[in-house]
Amino acid sequence: MTKLATSTITTHVQRLHAERSPDDTGEPPVVVFVHGLLTDSLASYYFTLGPAFAQAGVDVIMYDLRGHGRSDRPATGYRLEDFVDDLVALLDALGETRRVHVVGNSFGGTIASALDAWHPDRVATVTMIEAEPPVERWTGHMKGGLADAKEQLVRDEVIGWISDRYGAHTAKLSRGAGRILQRTTLAEDVASGRVIDDDLGALTAPLLAIFGDGSGLNRQVPWLEALVERCRTVVLPDQGHSVLVERTEETRKLVLDWVREHHALTGAVR
Repeated sequence: MTKLATSTITTHVQRLHAERSPDDTGEPPVVVFVHGLLTDSLASYYFTLGPAFAQAGVDVIMYDLRGHGRSDRPATGYRLEDFVDDLVALLDALGETRRVHVVGNSFGGTIASALDAWHPDRVATVTMIEAEPPVERWTGHMKGGLADAKEQLVRDEVIGWISDRYGAHTAKLSRGAGRILQRTTLAEDVASGRVIDDDLGALTAPLLAIFGDGSGLNRQVPWLEALVERCRTVVLPDQGHSVLVERTEETRKLVLDWVREHHALTGAVR
């Protein structure tokens, strides 16, 4: 397994915990993995896609979002554009000038598509795994869901129900998410930030969108295919929202093939 180097990157606003593979020879593609909200961290990629991509000759960057994992947890500043600005600042701090392939799971996919919309010069491709682009209706989904989570995840009976149904580890993560929501303005900020137009004209990079057929997010497929010029969608059967964890091998192959296809490189991706 290729070792990923751990570092703390100090940007102009945050300290972000990041891990990346050692520099390779030549010009390998660089893939940035962006995790989901509240119960997630870069660890989800460490145990799924990250090391395998590094072994395949890809330059891998994984990091904890603000408020998550080992990154700073400010009391405020959780609008979508804040997360996107952090990613740009991280790339700058790492001296990364290549266009990056951005892979985002759940909320991470929204960050990835927003980076494409607002900083197209930084993006080679976007992969959204069980995610939505940041259009107006997305903010409605997030506002309701986060408000409910803020209320419910401080209740012992709710955490107990989660433990009984999904196990102690998930219950621990859920309790931690409740603390984040109580101690920060994340629930209020995420749904109040910048959005893109419903016509998706701001999305110009090639887009791979992967969904489970049971989550409901796959209803976006006709819309994405009609409006994003270079779009490929994949719907995995008998699968809910946890695509990354439960369908790791399929996801790994889909995304690695996507990166290979869109990166003009000989020999660096094996």
